[in-house]
Amino acid sequence: MVVLDSWALLAYLKDEPSAGRIEGEWLERKPAVCSINLGEALYMRIRESGARAAATDIEAVRRTATVVDPDWELVAAAAQVKARGGLAYADAFCVATAERLDAALWTGDPEIVDAADDLSCEVVDLRI
Repeated sequence: MVVLDSWALLAYLKDEPSAGRIEGEWLERKPAVCSINLGEALYMRIRESGARAAATDIEAVRRTATVVDPDWELVAAAAQVKARGGLAYADAFCVATAERLDAALWTGDPEIVDAADDLSCEVVDLRI
């Protein structure tokens, strides 16, 4: 299993260069995504494409991915990640989700990629 952050979700939804790699993973096995990151992708898609198109995109993701809703333990784990510095709070949730699931985190977010050595999960840079 892999965890996708909002960067990866948006790359997939906008059919950017890494979309094929993400789609291959989607077909092979369901990726996971934290609902916090799904919400982040939703508001970005609303800004780009409008509410109706964004809702359609995100609902398709929700039907086919494993969506992880944060419980207190995940919130606390994300807070620990955020407290170390360098990452946005939403980014801390995808890291905490990957750590919880013992899964690789797929992203192209430079802040996450740059912090990879200090994280307790594998980070796969989709920009490569």
